[in-house]
Parts: sequence; structure tokens; C-alpha cells
Amino acid sequence: MVWGKDVRISRITENGMMVCIPMDHAVSSGVMRGLDRIYRTIELVEEGGATAVLTNKGILKHMPRPPRVGFIVHLSASTSLGPDPNWKVRDGTVLNALRMGADAVSVHINIGSRAEPHMLRKLGMVADECDEYGVPLIAMMYPRGENVKDPSDPKVIAHVARVGAELGADIVKVPYTGSPETFREVIESCPAPVVMAGGPKADRDEDVLEMVWGAMRAGAMGVTIGRNVFMHEDPKAIVRAIRAVVMDGKRPEEALAHVRR
Repeated sequence: MVWGKDVRISRITENGMMVCIPMDHAVSSGVMRGLDRIYRTIELVEEGGATAVLTNKGILKHMPRPPRVGFIVHLSASTSLGPDPNWKVRDGTVLNALRMGADAVSVHINIGSRAEPHMLRKLGMVADECDEYGVPLIAMMYPRGENVKDPSDPKVIAHVARVGAELGADIVKVPYTGSPETFREVIESCPAPVVMAGGPKADRDEDVLEMVWGAMRAGAMGVTIGRNVFMHEDPKAIVRAIRAVVMDGKRPEEALAHVRR
């Protein structure tokens, strides 16, 4: 039997693999290149072959037309201007995301923050709602806050990934650990499928594709890459390159041909 979550996961993936472009950053960090004309950027990543786009609910609400890719609505918010940017509060409901036509929802959790208990409660409650309505939940799990000494430590990243899975996420998003070997340890110790976070804007496309290649070699379900796509001078081309690695198993040097045409 096919359940609601299976149907919706198929809308945000392709053959079980994900190339998701998150564009929720304007709330936390302000308007930046690529998000200033967000609907045009969404068109470009659709044309490039992304399987899903992730935004805040207002972007979906005001879209000039229905999306042509899977759509994930983000249910967390904070701003860099606020008293505690690491405290991601809940700003919506699963039911409302469904009414708007979303295929899945996401939440952002910062493990190690002073507000961690509040965010853990949010994660658990949203996971229960997602189970009730048959909606996939992507948990963005980051080691970030006062109690985190080394946010790139693979053991720490494995810990935050496991928290996401244990509290009910269907897909867990975590930062890359720097090598396929260490990222494989994260994936193998996490009961839920893992996708790689894209991280800060990189100087070279080669570095982005190397990360994607390493994550896929480690066994990731796919990638969620924001700034390295929507801030790129050619979002469509870099999505095609990322897709070539994720979906076709191309090596980074082969995938670069999509950018350097």
C-alpha cells in the first residue's frame, strides 16, 4: 500500500534522490543576490532540474503560478537582528502548509543553543503532526550555539543527525563533515535518510561539486544547497551540475561541463 508520505516524498525527490534548493535565508539574513528576484530564481532552478524548492510560506502564498517542482514549506524563523538568532521559533502549522499545496515541511534546530529545549519540543510536536497528516518532515539539524566547541566535529554532527531521526524526522539535513569517510559514519548511525547541507557561499564551483560527490559516495540521499545555487551567476547551470553528480554519478570534473559551456 502507498501512504501519503510516500506520495509526497516522491514529489520532492526523483528515484529516491533529492536535489533541493532552500531559499528561506531572507528571513534570517536579509535579502541577498538571487533572493531579490526569488520567483525568477525558482524558475531557473526548476529548469536546471531541481527536485524541490524550500521557502517560507509567504513565498508560496504569493507565487505567480503553481510550482513545477516539489515544494517544502519552512516552519522555523529567527533574524540576525533579534536577541538570539540561534533560537528558531515555530511560525506555522503543518495543516496550513498542506492547505497551501506544500508537499513537505521543514524545521531548523540548533543543538547546543541555550534555546535547544524549546526547539527540541518544536521538532517533536511537528513530527507528530506530520505523522498525523502524512506529510514528510525535513529536520535541518545544526551544531550551533554556546555549548558547541567544534561544529565540524563528525561525532558532533552524528549526534545532531541522530537527534533529528530519534525525534521523528523523515529526512535529516546536516553539514558535510569534510570527507566521505567521516560523513559515512554520520549516515550509518542515523536511522533516517540524510541529505547534505550546502554551507556558506564557496569561491569555486569545484569545491561545491566535490562536497556533493563526497556526500553521495558516503551514501547520502541527496543534497540541499542554497547560497551556492541562488547566489550563483548561473543558477540553472550549477543545478544541472549538482544534479549530474547526484542523479547520474558524474565525477565533479565531468559535472563542471554544465557550468563551463
